[in-house]
Amino acid sequence: MTTVNQVVTKNVTLAGGMPAFVAAPENMGKVPVIVLMHERYGLAQHTLDLATRFAWDGYVCIAPDCFYKHPDQLGLRAGTARYDITDPESVEYLSIAIDYAKEIPQADATKVAVKGVCQTGRHPLVIAAARPISAALVWYGAASPREWEVTKLYPKPLEELIAKVECPVLGMFGEADHIISLDDVRKFRGVLESKGKNFEINMYRDAPHGWLNDTMPGRYRRPQAEAAWADQLIFLDEVFAGGFDDKTTLVQRYNAEVSPDYDFKKNVRLE
Repeated sequence: MTTVNQVVTKNVTLAGGMPAFVAAPENMGKVPVIVLMHERYGLAQHTLDLATRFAWDGYVCIAPDCFYKHPDQLGLRAGTARYDITDPESVEYLSIAIDYAKEIPQADATKVAVKGVCQTGRHPLVIAAARPISAALVWYGAASPREWEVTKLYPKPLEELIAKVECPVLGMFGEADHIISLDDVRKFRGVLESKGKNFEINMYRDAPHGWLNDTMPGRYRRPQAEAAWADQLIFLDEVFAGGFDDKTTLVQRYNAEVSPDYDFKKNVRLE
């Protein structure tokens, strides 16, 4: 278990003027990096809290504000405005954040995982298809029907992007999600399997969409959130210890806890 005695945080401005929040453990030498994408609400407090939590767990975390160009930041925070980031934009912004890791003394810039949540859940896969990273962490995103459509936002098929991903993929989903169904998760798993990818997918019982976000009481589910965070750390430990070597063994794990009476139509949006 990693023991961190002190964490330092700071706000920085990355190349191109993009703001970011950085959290890092002190006095541990160089440690792996997590680039953390925020939800649809922009770089809100919840994302800052998660970045700091990653640092307490022994990682440098960079959380770029990928929606910083939106003119209504208050609307983003309130959920009344939306920034429709494109896949090419996400590659640009995530590349800037990944490259910035080289400037952080505590960061081992050769070990970088990218995490996306909800709206940004697909983008760890997008960046992994464009440049090498250590792991793609997908939290309740990337699997809904709209993600598979080719649009102005998503100019290349998701299946094509997944085919180019060379790192292990972690998928975290909730049984009670009103956006992503069990069948959607199974499709996501099937594409990863058919493309010969290393992955671990976990579906948590009674977890609605947004169940990691403790600033939204209607959605937050502490038992599932704590269990999922622990599972994420185990996955990252395995990744950064050199696991998931597909030259010798292909690792494909699927763990789902669902009701025998599961009915996606009964899942509703919660606040």
